[in-house]
Amino acid sequence: MPNEPDEIRNAWQTQPAEGITMSLEEIRRRASRFQRHVWWRNAREYLAIAVVVVVFGVYVQRIPTQMARVGSVMTMVGALYVAYQIHRRASSRTAPAGGALDHCLGFHRRQLERQRDALKSVWVWYLAPLVPGLAVFIAGTAIVAPIPFRYRLLTTGIMFAVVAVVFWLVAKLNKIGARRLQAKIDELRELEQ
Repeated sequence: MPNEPDEIRNAWQTQPAEGITMSLEEIRRRASRFQRHVWWRNAREYLAIAVVVVVFGVYVQRIPTQMARVGSVMTMVGALYVAYQIHRRASSRTAPAGGALDHCLGFHRRQLERQRDALKSVWVWYLAPLVPGLAVFIAGTAIVAPIPFRYRLLTTGIMFAVVAVVFWLVAKLNKIGARRLQAKIDELRELEQ
C-alpha cells in the first residue's frame, strides 16, 4: 500500500506526452488576429507620429530661438524616419490564401519572429532617431527661459530625466512584448516538429 502513490506517479510521469495539435483553421484564425493587432498598433503609432510632426511644426513657426527650431525640425525628421522603420520592420503581412498546414504555420511563425525582432531592437530604430532632436529642442528652449540660470539647469535636467524615463518605459514594454512573442514562437515550433 505505501508504494501505490509512487507507482501511480511513476506511471503518470512515464506515459508518452501527447503532441500539441492545432488545426489549419486555428492557425489561420490566430494569424489573422495577430495581423489585425499589428495593423492597429501601427495605425496608433502612425497617428502619434503625425501628432509629433504637427506639434513640432507649430514649434518651428512659434518658438523664438533658432536652436529650438532646429531641434523641432530634427525631431520631425526623426519621427518620419521612425514611421519609415515601422513600415519596414513591423508592418503587417497578409497570410497567403490557401496553403497546407505547414505553410501557414511557418508563415505565422516568421511573422511572429519579425515582430519580435522589431520589438527587441526598438532602441536602435524607434527611440534613438528621436534623441538628437529632442536634446537640441530641450536645450534650445532652456537657453531662453525667463528664469534664473540655476533654475534653467534644473528644468533642463528634469526634462531630460522625464524623456529618459519615458524612453526606458517604452523599451521595457517592448522587451516584455518580445518575450510574449517568443513564447508564441516556441509553441509554434513545437507544432512544426
